[in-house]
Amino acid sequence: MPWTRQHLLGLEELTKEEILEILDTAASFKEVSTRSIKKINALQGKVVVNLFFEASTRTSNSFALAAKRLSADTMSFSSSGSSVSKGETLIDTALNIQAMGVDAFVIRHSAPGAPHLLARHVNVPVINAGDGCHEHPTQGLLDMFTIREVFGRFEGLTVAILGDIRHSRVARSNAWGLRKLGARVILAGPPTLVPQAIGAALGVEVSHDIDAVIAEADVLNCLRIQFERKAANYFPGTREYAAIYGLNAERMKHCKKDAIIMHPGPINRGIELTPDLADGERSVILDQVQNGLAVRMAVLFLCMGAKPEKRTA
Repeated sequence: MPWTRQHLLGLEELTKEEILEILDTAASFKEVSTRSIKKINALQGKVVVNLFFEASTRTSNSFALAAKRLSADTMSFSSSGSSVSKGETLIDTALNIQAMGVDAFVIRHSAPGAPHLLARHVNVPVINAGDGCHEHPTQGLLDMFTIREVFGRFEGLTVAILGDIRHSRVARSNAWGLRKLGARVILAGPPTLVPQAIGAALGVEVSHDIDAVIAEADVLNCLRIQFERKAANYFPGTREYAAIYGLNAERMKHCKKDAIIMHPGPINRGIELTPDLADGERSVILDQVQNGLAVRMAVLFLCMGAKPEKRTA
């Protein structure tokens, strides 16, 4: 089935077949990074705009490099020092940039739904690089790519997503995508950060017993405590969190022998997981970063090659 979506706004709306098409396309692009000349001409002459209204290192750099690997030009936008600080709206900002002849927007914004709003007003592809606590679709996709690379399948796997679920767009994208691909998903952490309502809304399991979850999981995806979103107000202190809910060598003695550890970064070392685990043989964290480049190349390639959708009022 040929790819038909102009935008990538979230994984909730994608079918299983569409998710697999992105993963398969990413697999074909991964070898580009091993070449002596790390570039192909798939998007030569196109311009991709990184429209970031929140701080980012991995995602913004990954999208920028992905565009360049496809031979597209890139333009980076930061709200600091721009007309946004003078009161210009998101839509006016985007329409002014679009008038310069750009071909796609990659947007990160603190407001859930901002990419969806933007997609209704512009005539070029919009790719969600994270919107508030809603979704982070390319992070979810690169996590799935990494899981498939290790295990070769999704069916029969148990994926535990641990930590600050309440504030996590990564958890939501992973839950939507992994369920469609046939994996069992468990959200685990403190009751204050993993409310039962989130599990019910996503159709996945919830547990507050980390040790029980570790014993069952094939994949342990640790999430960062989002201090900038006041997550620390939901537990007594970081020392208590690390002792009760953090991953450490002693706790990992009870996991499956082939279980892997993931983390979307940046890591709060010693809180979500200890440094020896983050850098240890079970960790695929740097593989996630590498795979993110291939996934974002695939998303740009597919969305920018799709036929433009009709704008709705």
